Amino acid sequence: MKKTNTFLAILLLMMAACGEGNKQATEIITVDVSANYPEKELILQDIMDVEYVPLETTDEFITKGVVKAIGKEILLITNQGNDGDILVFDRKTGKGIRKINRKGQGGEEYSYPYYITLDEDKKEMFVADYATRKILVYDLSGNFKRSFKYTDTSYYNDLFDYDRDHLITYKNYPALQENDKACHILISKQDGSVAREIRTPFKELETPIVTKDEFIVSPEFHQTYPDHTDWLLVNTSSDTIYRYSADGSISPSVVRTPSIHAMETKVFLFPTVMADRYYFMRTMKKEVDFKTFKGFPSTDLVYDKQEKALFEYTLYNADYSNKQQVSLGLSFNGIVNHEIATCQSLEAASLIEAHEKGQLKGRLKEIAAGLDEESNAVIMLVKYRKK
Repeated sequence: MKKTNTFLAILLLMMAACGEGNKQATEIITVDVSANYPEKELILQDIMDVEYVPLETTDEFITKGVVKAIGKEILLITNQGNDGDILVFDRKTGKGIRKINRKGQGGEEYSYPYYITLDEDKKEMFVADYATRKILVYDLSGNFKRSFKYTDTSYYNDLFDYDRDHLITYKNYPALQENDKACHILISKQDGSVAREIRTPFKELETPIVTKDEFIVSPEFHQTYPDHTDWLLVNTSSDTIYRYSADGSISPSVVRTPSIHAMETKVFLFPTVMADRYYFMRTMKKEVDFKTFKGFPSTDLVYDKQEKALFEYTLYNADYSNKQQVSLGLSFNGIVNHEIATCQSLEAASLIEAHEKGQLKGRLKEIAAGLDEESNAVIMLVKYRKK
């Protein structure tokens, strides 16, 4: 089976735990995480729509940063370090609009913008600050509006815009013995109060986090996934991934086998992207090599709803002539929404090299022709296909 490895962040002693809807996806999919599946090659553009946004490069807007939020009109980008900058780019043109920085220790400031959730209708952004366990709300010019604390002693993993009045997140706890209280919640955008707890059943606590001596080692994993107008909810202690619908109902969507509780070496299952025909997933084995500090080997799987079969897949970008692979991995930090399935940052140097070799096509070729070595990245947005 094709495997990938996740480079690990090693923390000493303590770590903060870190249109119409999708009505066609009513069948329950069963996935044997211990099985070998036949291979399938897929083309990204056959499944999804692709949009490229070349980020403007100026003296003020120089970044090799991370996409934090995607709206209909703007992108919010942070740098890879912790300088506190939030860069606002126009999504259509890629032009830099403004730079916001509210880093500090004051009541209206954040220590690090871990998650940023965008509400374009109200022209607000919600910045989740892990260190202070609170969410700060700013307008899109960076002016402070209000803030609210996380509930009780919990931390929030993943933070999404749910509806006009609420955010959805996963309430987690730093002390594992408290995690019987962990669950998905809807919280008020105004004051952070919990509007609803969304609990899914499980027998006993299971998590991908590995502990050994003084080390706690965690892969990146997420527990909340937008799926058109619905949401997929993951509890790593459960054998079932649940669908939470707009009407508030909960139903099983994916069931994994064998049970996570019956496995000696645990293998977890996470959804990644849910397209009309294809349901992309990834397994993750709870296994670490403490000599190299690599681990959590993973396998990319796809369920073909038309063939009603599971495959191990490789996905290619048709805008490259040299079969460039595209990752639909677990890393998105909440940027995806009901329009955007995932995104990828394409570095200027790699695009220039591919252009010089004649490996690019179409719009991507046009963009690469105007880049130089100092240019900012090109953001590739992978979008659900409009019906």
